[in-house]
Amino acid sequence: MTEEMERVGVFHPTRPLYRFTVLFFVALLTYGSYFAYDSLGAIAPLLIKALHIGRQQIGATYSAYSVAAIFTVFIGGIIIDGIGTRRASLLFSSLVVIGAAIVALSGNIYMIYVGRIVFGMGSESLVVCQSAILARWFKGKELAMAFGIALTLSRLGTIFSFNLEASIARYFHSFRAALWAAVIFTVLSLLSNLVYVIMDKHGERYLKLREEEAGEKIRLRDIKDFRPSYWFVVLLCVTFYSAIFPFTSLSTDFFHTKWNLPMTLSAAGGALGGIFSFFKGIFTTAGGITSIIMIASAVLAPIFGRMVDKVGRRGTIMILGSLMMIPTYLLMGFTHIYPAWPMIVLGLAFSLVPAAMWPAVPLIVKEERVGTAFGLMTMVQNIGLMLFPFLNGRLRDLTHNYTASMVMFASLGIAGLIFAIFLKRADAREGGQLERPGMEA
Repeated sequence: MTEEMERVGVFHPTRPLYRFTVLFFVALLTYGSYFAYDSLGAIAPLLIKALHIGRQQIGATYSAYSVAAIFTVFIGGIIIDGIGTRRASLLFSSLVVIGAAIVALSGNIYMIYVGRIVFGMGSESLVVCQSAILARWFKGKELAMAFGIALTLSRLGTIFSFNLEASIARYFHSFRAALWAAVIFTVLSLLSNLVYVIMDKHGERYLKLREEEAGEKIRLRDIKDFRPSYWFVVLLCVTFYSAIFPFTSLSTDFFHTKWNLPMTLSAAGGALGGIFSFFKGIFTTAGGITSIIMIASAVLAPIFGRMVDKVGRRGTIMILGSLMMIPTYLLMGFTHIYPAWPMIVLGLAFSLVPAAMWPAVPLIVKEERVGTAFGLMTMVQNIGLMLFPFLNGRLRDLTHNYTASMVMFASLGIAGLIFAIFLKRADAREGGQLERPGMEA
């Protein structure tokens, strides 16, 4: 250890401990928004009864969020680049809190829609802002690991939402208590944002931190130069995510109504009993089984990401992941097999495909067009996420069961499989970059 390093101490902007403390608080920026995003789906059966609404309206709350997400793809990155990551992150975190609070205060479904639009405007831009912040602190260092840690902590928000929201509503005898819990978590994320701002200002005095551009911005002039392989990735993206998130928006209601799974478990005595009930609930409650997908993603995504870097085969992996989705939805739609088992397979698919799909974009798009490529891909993805939650709820209300919805999601899996096959063929014609290991791509 040099004399200078001893002089500045352990917790100094030039030391790793300071940088990873920044990472912790930056990762928490989106924890609250992930929790709040799925809070409505986690208590869907309670909302349906309390507000006298149908599943179509629950699905539409997710559609409202995606409408805002499509809009903010165009302006979010511009705002970040214009006012900097610190001010932009506080702006977007505040919108998340305001949107979640409007939802919690709402007396009818229409105000919930308004709240979800405001929430979506902040949440989607906050994710882009978080990426720019991580690049600001970790570019040239541990950037890939930093992104993985941030994603894992964010996914914990979803996992806890599906496993805790119904219990909170039950304990306080009100669905509104669960919605206010979501507000509290968004406030905690806002406070984490304030800590980041303070640490970033302090670090800027000692480090040559540069403002990184927000990556997901669409420049229309770039679009005409994209190759066929890119467009097949985009089509796979929209079909794949349209078969996952619109499904989870009402899967708690699906498991509750078809399999009569409880919304919550009675906790045994003491703290240890509560912990045991929480982990038991993952496989025995409607919300817990929904969270299996996110648990698999949080645990396996970094592992599969590393595997993709080492072995390549990205097109093949996307084919495999798309193929796995098809029987899972058909089994849940037409049989009474215990849903935890198909959900584990779906979780594997949800870990495999993104691990190969998102890193594939920089390999098939020129570096100066990567921001446009990701922005356009995110926008098209949200078009699907706007449409299919509404269709899922609409089909349930028309048919009085979820069989038609499961056929719809299986059909999206088939479409994704076709696009993945076309992608592999297009990539072979373009030189086969996607099948090579990371160091050779």
